[in-house]
Amino acid sequence: MSMDLSEFLDVFLEECFEGLEVMESGLLTLDEGTDLEEINTIFRAAHSIKGGSAAFGFDHVSEFTHVMETLLDLLRSGKRQVDRPTVDLLLSSVDVLREMVEGLGEDVQPDESRVIELKDRLEAAVNASTQQDAGRKTEAARSDDAGDGQESLSEPRRWVISLHPHPDAFSKGNDPVRLFRELAALGELEVHTDSSGLPSLEQLDPLRCHLQWQAYLTTSADEKEIRDLLDWIEGNCGVELHPEEDSTAEMPEPGTAQAGHDKETPVVPEAVPQRPEHKPAASSPAAATVRSGSRESNSIRVSTEKVDLLINLVGELVITQSMLNQVGSLLAQQGGPEVEALFNGLAQLERNTRELQENVLQIRMLPISFAFNRFPRLVRDLSNKLGKRVELVLTGEQTEVDKTVLEKIGDPLVHLVRNSLDHGLETPEVRRAAGKPEQGRLELSAQHESGNIVIRISDDGAGLNREKILRKAIERGLVSEKEELSDERIDNLIFMPGFSTADQVSDLSGRGVGMDVVKRNINDLGGTVSIQSEPGRGSTVTIRLPLTLAILDGQLASVGRETYIVPLISIVESLRIRPQDLKRIAGITEVYHFRNQYIPVIRLNQVFGVEGGTEELEEGLLVVVETDGQLAGLFVDRLLGQQQVVIKSLETNFQQLPGISGATILGDGQVALILDIPGLVQLHNQKNEPAAPLAAVS
Repeated sequence: MSMDLSEFLDVFLEECFEGLEVMESGLLTLDEGTDLEEINTIFRAAHSIKGGSAAFGFDHVSEFTHVMETLLDLLRSGKRQVDRPTVDLLLSSVDVLREMVEGLGEDVQPDESRVIELKDRLEAAVNASTQQDAGRKTEAARSDDAGDGQESLSEPRRWVISLHPHPDAFSKGNDPVRLFRELAALGELEVHTDSSGLPSLEQLDPLRCHLQWQAYLTTSADEKEIRDLLDWIEGNCGVELHPEEDSTAEMPEPGTAQAGHDKETPVVPEAVPQRPEHKPAASSPAAATVRSGSRESNSIRVSTEKVDLLINLVGELVITQSMLNQVGSLLAQQGGPEVEALFNGLAQLERNTRELQENVLQIRMLPISFAFNRFPRLVRDLSNKLGKRVELVLTGEQTEVDKTVLEKIGDPLVHLVRNSLDHGLETPEVRRAAGKPEQGRLELSAQHESGNIVIRISDDGAGLNREKILRKAIERGLVSEKEELSDERIDNLIFMPGFSTADQVSDLSGRGVGMDVVKRNINDLGGTVSIQSEPGRGSTVTIRLPLTLAILDGQLASVGRETYIVPLISIVESLRIRPQDLKRIAGITEVYHFRNQYIPVIRLNQVFGVEGGTEELEEGLLVVVETDGQLAGLFVDRLLGQQQVVIKSLETNFQQLPGISGATILGDGQVALILDIPGLVQLHNQKNEPAAPLAAVS
């Protein structure tokens, strides 16, 4: 019977990436001190990756991980000390291993020279530790010889080793062949297999193992050396070890037969099956079986395509329910018991639909720790490279956000953190001279606010140099010398395309790109980004994002016969226009005096070519919106109310439209376009370049 393992590859790769995250976070913890349990956790993660890759035939991955595993084994046995160079070596190896695993999914070969280099360094570290340990043993033996002049080696002793694998032992990469080879290196090994648990051929499950083993080892090695070898399978396999004279093993003696079962068969290590999955043995700890069963019953892997389809269907249900509500509202005016019953049923349907929608959307929600977990390593490496001391503080890691948002926010966060490390935080010498602690503080926080997720990146560094920012902006023609900008507007100039204050180009920042890309990526997610800074005290970048990209809290506004959706996250205020506060620049561009500044007025009917509707500004409404620290006023006929809408992409069947981020279907079946506020303001600015600075308007 043959089996197609390709369907399990995605699961294997996902588990590999989870293991790599465990290894990296654990190694970063070792910087703060030796923790044997943490080393064991790292070792088990490496061991699982090695075993899984070997099962799929990815020998280059398993061989590389085997060397890492060997070095980790030396650390946990105390034969090598945990120091920074060793941690750095293992972290670099994790990077290479991640590239190798990524290459498996994309069918791309890793950088072979880098793989060889790291493997050689790992082997050199292993050999150095082994030689040192051998030297210590030799010195100890000589010392014993000098003391009593007798043979220092212990007399050979016969040990009994019983192995009772757990059900998932082999799926976690445990290989008895390797164990038997390691044991055989200690002395004379005899292995016997208990095949009494084998079912009939028709009932045989090729993914499970029905075997147990009992080995007899004659060696002069002490018990600790043997247990060191057995240590790596504990937790996945029941292990018993004792001298033969103390033997109380339940397995039959070699050469005897059990009633109803075949005689035990001596096993040569190379002939032991390598990758079956084991049937629970009677002597296996019950906790292991319960833990495995609990994990399987509490979670299930489902492709994102299936989840997206489910969310889309629920969105359609919400639209249908909204349509029925409108019909029910009309019928309710007629009265009567039948109509009342219908109205009550529709109210119940609305409650159930809302609850269903909220629960389905929760399926795609993941803690933002998936995005935050990369930063301890990033901050560690870059602070060392820059010669800075930095304390990283993560708060709100369990704050949940939509999977799509989580995937797309990673790169902007990386750039903002790198920018804080490079430009914001000072070197220890500079901080000491300024009366600050030598160690800087960088904080990433996440929390829910008003139905959105707010992420802040704060540092206690030097803050922004506003004079330098303004000078650079004027030199590049981004602003006019006559413009009077607030501190907030000056700070947010760093998000303009091509802006940089770096005097020298480095591989970290200062290439004139980056912050504008950060802003664009966040805007594409329907979010906003801004920065607040205090010279000498530090800076805080605030990112505000929707919790999900599937639905939107919006304000409905009518323009002529059309209805548009304005995202609530962008709205500052809605107001009636006062004629005395309205000005025109050169008789063309309209601006409105709002909160001590003039903001451009954007007539949506002119932008989108909508016929009909109100032309006189005094007869309509101005919806004040904010994007990138800039305010603008959207002129609409009237406001229709607020509601959650299901977002439909236009790009699937049409094309991307400037100023439009998507569409939705309203309860009456009408299609309403969702406004892209940053794109709309940019579109207006391109068509209506002001003839004079807004600050000069009077």
